[in-house]
Amino acid sequence: MNKALAIVGVVIVGIGVVASGALFIVEQTQQAIVLRLGKPQKTIQEPGLNVKIPFFDEVLFYEKRVLDLDPPTERVILADQKRLDVDSYARYRITDPLLFFQTTRRVTEVPGKLSPIINSSLRRVLGNETLTGILSTKRATIMANIQTAVNEGVKRFGLEIVEVRVRRADYPDETRSNIENRMKSEREREAKEFRAEGFEEAEGIRADADKQKIVILAEAQKTAETMRGEGDSKAIQIYAAAFGQDPEFFAFYRSMQAYRKSIASSDTTMVLSPNSDFFRFFRDINGSGLPKEKELR
Repeated sequence: MNKALAIVGVVIVGIGVVASGALFIVEQTQQAIVLRLGKPQKTIQEPGLNVKIPFFDEVLFYEKRVLDLDPPTERVILADQKRLDVDSYARYRITDPLLFFQTTRRVTEVPGKLSPIINSSLRRVLGNETLTGILSTKRATIMANIQTAVNEGVKRFGLEIVEVRVRRADYPDETRSNIENRMKSEREREAKEFRAEGFEEAEGIRADADKQKIVILAEAQKTAETMRGEGDSKAIQIYAAAFGQDPEFFAFYRSMQAYRKSIASSDTTMVLSPNSDFFRFFRDINGSGLPKEKELR
């Protein structure tokens, strides 16, 4: 009895093992290929429970979801001969598991096959465009053309490109340096032109100011000389009128002024004859005793 139970148990376990090896589940996010001795037997793209032959069949699962791809940066020459380093990315999915298995087999092999196709399409499409066109509203059309070109190239791998986008496009380092140097030279040239124009304008203003200065000084000198002449003329007239009113007093006043100026300083030394006309008012307050002609002088 115990021996029969043991045999039944072994049979049940064997059936369980065989059943577990014969059944497999395909998730909603998966698709599968059943291989028998390495050769594809069927493709399963719907989720559910499926059966295979244990020990003979092998199941390969592939993603049904959209996968990401980040190709290396590609240098592109545009139609206007400008060079750009284009950093792009793509999103794809496996549409034909059997064809994918036959041409690629593993998802890890996808970047090596898709990246050259994407970069080639970028070079071909962008090579017919200018930098202005890429930066304009035409950009969406350009991206659609790149996606179409890439899809034509990846159909043979059982793949579909859902989206291709340019993440960024920059000038190469050497081109950027050349542009920066050219911009710097242009700004320096403009600065020199502005500085030269400013210097020229300053020289014009300075020359005009000097001219006005000379004219103003000349006018002022002329006015001053005229006023000085008029003043001297009036002074002479006043002196003449005063001298004519009292010649003796005028002679006395002039002598007093001369005495003040000549002997005011303590270190003044004068050697004159006491009988000279200069000292006539020392001898007599009226300056008498001298000829009339000398008094008038």
